Amino acid sequence: MLDHLAATLRRHPDRPAVLTAATSGRPRVRATRGDLADLADGYAAALHHHGLAAGDTLGVAVLPGPRSLAVLLAAHRLGLRVAVLDPSAGPDVLTARLALARPALVVADAAAQAVAGWARPLAGRARLALPRLTDLGPVRTVGRRLPGCAPPLRLRSGPTPDHGDDDGDAVIVFTSGTTSRPRAVVHRRASLDAGMRAVADLVQPRPDQPVLGGTFFVLVPALASGAPVALPARSSRLLARQVARLRAQATYLTPPQLRTLLAHRPRLGGRFYSGSAPVSATLLDRVRRAGAEQAWGVYALTELFPAAAVEAGEKAAFDGDGDLVGTPLPGVRTRIGPDGRLLLAGPGQAHRYLGEPPADWVDTGDVARLDGDRIVLAGRSKDMILRGAENIYPGLYEPALHVPGVNLAVLVGVPAGDGDERLVAVVEPEPGVDPDRLRRILDPVLDRMGAARPDALVVAPVPTSGRSRKPDRAAAAALAAAHAADPAATGRRYRRG
Repeated sequence: MLDHLAATLRRHPDRPAVLTAATSGRPRVRATRGDLADLADGYAAALHHHGLAAGDTLGVAVLPGPRSLAVLLAAHRLGLRVAVLDPSAGPDVLTARLALARPALVVADAAAQAVAGWARPLAGRARLALPRLTDLGPVRTVGRRLPGCAPPLRLRSGPTPDHGDDDGDAVIVFTSGTTSRPRAVVHRRASLDAGMRAVADLVQPRPDQPVLGGTFFVLVPALASGAPVALPARSSRLLARQVARLRAQATYLTPPQLRTLLAHRPRLGGRFYSGSAPVSATLLDRVRRAGAEQAWGVYALTELFPAAAVEAGEKAAFDGDGDLVGTPLPGVRTRIGPDGRLLLAGPGQAHRYLGEPPADWVDTGDVARLDGDRIVLAGRSKDMILRGAENIYPGLYEPALHVPGVNLAVLVGVPAGDGDERLVAVVEPEPGVDPDRLRRILDPVLDRMGAARPDALVVAPVPTSGRSRKPDRAAAAALAAAHAADPAATGRRYRRG
C-alpha cells in the first residue's frame, strides 16, 4: 500500500493531501499530494546520502503530519526499519528503547526535541538524550530548527535505491515492558500492508472526500485511496469546531476523544470509528444520536491491527455477558487457549517481538469466548479480581454499567486487609448528570450483577493514562481505597453495596 500511496501522490499532484485543523472557516490545504511526494523524495535522498542502507534502523520522533508521512515513505523506499520513538516516555524508558532498537540515525522534529528536554541531565551519564549525538547513532532535525536542536537533515535530490518490494522488517512499535526490559512489536512489510488494506476495506474511503484521524493506519489507507486527511485538534472545543467544518466522510477517534467531543454536543455526520481502548455500546449509541451515519467499535492490538469490528446497532442488540467486539475481519483466525485467553493469527499479524523468535499466534491477554463467530471479551486476564473463592473478570460486567448518563466505568479490586479483595465500581458521570440520580439508575443494574455485585460504588472521574488515555485501573483502585478510608476526602459520597 505504501507503493500505491507513492504512485497516488504523483497523480494529480495539485490536489490536497493534508488539510489544516479547520477550527475556523473552511479547511485549508496544508500539503498537496505533490508536496508530500517531493518531500519523500528529498528525505530518501538525504537518508541515502547519510549512509543508511536497506536493513538499517531509523529512529523517528516526529509528530504526525506531512513530514512524518514523508519520512515513512522515504524509509519504505530505502528498505529501512522505522523505530517509533516517544520522547515523552521518560529518560530511563527512552534509554532502554534506544539500546534495544540501536538506530543508525534518529530523526526528530523540534517539538519532539523540546519534549525530550528532561533527558539532558541523563546525557552526561548515558549520552543518549535527544537532541545530542548518541552512542547509538546521531540525531538530525527535520523541519524547522529551534535553538538547541540537533543539526538539520538537509533535503537532497538525486537517484536513490528502491527496496520497497523487499519483505524485511518495516516498523518497530514499543508497547510495554520495564526500563530494564522494554518490549517492542516488529511488523514486516507484508503484515503492515495487510493491516492497512484491512482498514481500507473496513472504512472504504472515497476519493477527494476528507478523512479525520491521527494514526498512520488511518492516514495511509485514506491517502492511498485519494482522500485528503486532517489530524484531530488536541483541544476538545476546537475538535468540535473541526468536526463541524470538515464534514469528514469517516472519522477515527479514541473513546476518550469521543467522550470529550460529545460533551460539546456537536452535530456529527459521516461514519465514526473508535478503538485503542474499550468502546461501550452506550458511547457508540451517543455517537449515532449525535448524527453519525454509522458508529463502529474496532478491536485492535499493536500485534494485529485491526482484528475485529462491530457496528453500534449490533453491539446494542447484544444482551449477553461481556463486551462484544464483533466478527473477526477477513483472514483473522481465532482460538481460545486452555486458560480462556484469546489467541489471534492472520496476515496482519506482527512477525515477532524484538529480540524474540516469531510466534504462530498472538496472545491477546484478553479472556474471551466465541459467540458463534463473534468475539466476546471478559476483560484482561491480569485484571482478574479474587473475592472470596470467586474469580471475577471486570470486562465481563463493566458493559452493564455503561447506562445512559455514564461516561466511563470500571470495576477494580481493593485489598480488604485479610488477603481478600473488595469489588468496587468507579463510575464517571457524563457532564451535567447528577451523581445521586445516577446512583438510583445504577441500583437495579448492580442488583442484576449477582455474584459480581460490587461491594461499593464510587461516583468520580475515572483516572486514565497513556497516549490513548485508557482507564488506569491501578489509579482507580487507589481512588476507591481512598474513598473507603475517607469518604469525605474528595467531597463525594461512598455508597456501600
